[in-house]
Amino acid sequence: MISRVAIVVLMALLGWVYKAIQPPPPMICGSPNGPPVTSPRIQLRDGRFLAYKEWGVPKENARYKLILCHAFDATKDFPLPASQELVEELGIYMVSYDRAGYGESDPNSKRSVKSEALDVEELADNLHLGSKFYVMGASMGGYTAWGCLKYIPHRLAGVALVVPVVNYWWSSFPRELAKEAMKTVVPSERRTLFVAHYAPSLLYAWMTQKWFASAAAASRDPGIFSESDLKVLHRLLSSGSFIENKSRQQGIYESIHRDLRVMFGNWEFDPMNITNPFPQNEGSVHLWQGYHDRLVPVQLQRFLSEKLPWIRYHEVPDGGHMFMFADGFTDRIIKMLLIGEETSAM
Repeated sequence: MISRVAIVVLMALLGWVYKAIQPPPPMICGSPNGPPVTSPRIQLRDGRFLAYKEWGVPKENARYKLILCHAFDATKDFPLPASQELVEELGIYMVSYDRAGYGESDPNSKRSVKSEALDVEELADNLHLGSKFYVMGASMGGYTAWGCLKYIPHRLAGVALVVPVVNYWWSSFPRELAKEAMKTVVPSERRTLFVAHYAPSLLYAWMTQKWFASAAAASRDPGIFSESDLKVLHRLLSSGSFIENKSRQQGIYESIHRDLRVMFGNWEFDPMNITNPFPQNEGSVHLWQGYHDRLVPVQLQRFLSEKLPWIRYHEVPDGGHMFMFADGFTDRIIKMLLIGEETSAM
């Protein structure tokens, strides 16, 4: 009798565990129960739809064409804080898009660093951006930019990686350096990175449980922001401008959870083994990092840039993770990428 009860209890427990780790199906944009489609979209070869938004000068008049890859828990609708004067002076056309599962772009259950790069290429082709274009990846959007450098280097005119998130398990990082860098990360974020890397199938259960704090970035824990970040946030909030964040509207799993799984999972390549895509200096790659960044340890970016001397490394001494939103910095980043010049800090 006791053994039968034990079996029933065990089966019930296993059923609860199975249910806890299974994410609900996404609410696809345009489906009967999903959010409405309000943005222009292209259809990719695999049938998925990718939503995009165009900025800057008309494409037909542009001298430079720039694809923007958004950060974690964001969408295409967050504008790049570039000055209108610079955009018009240089003739810059920009297109931002919702990465797979975010905003109004269909989820991709097979999302990977490679699939992200191929989405960029298809977007460029569908919008007729020409044989070469520029790419900027910010924060988590950095892995899309790394994917472009690996899988579509022949399509690139230049790349800017702005505070790109790093994977602590890239094989070129010395173990001790990676461990020391990991210690600087907020504890709740650190635990989430370990789950995403070592037990990705449990990530949904971990991110939705209530007993322990999970991802600091996903919960917007103030501990992830440096002093300079808080100043930037205060200025942005006091500006009065409001943009509805639709990043999670199709579900948290296919947006932010899938992002964590891809970023901190096992990559098909190590970025520090990528070869220079511009051996004749016909283009350039830039990596921008804030010294006080509490999400991306500066010592790992320094090591990476030393391993890849063809990358132009720019460290901002008083910058945090959000320094590009400080006055004038986005213009500096864009000018360096497009024409190899910096404007002075404002």
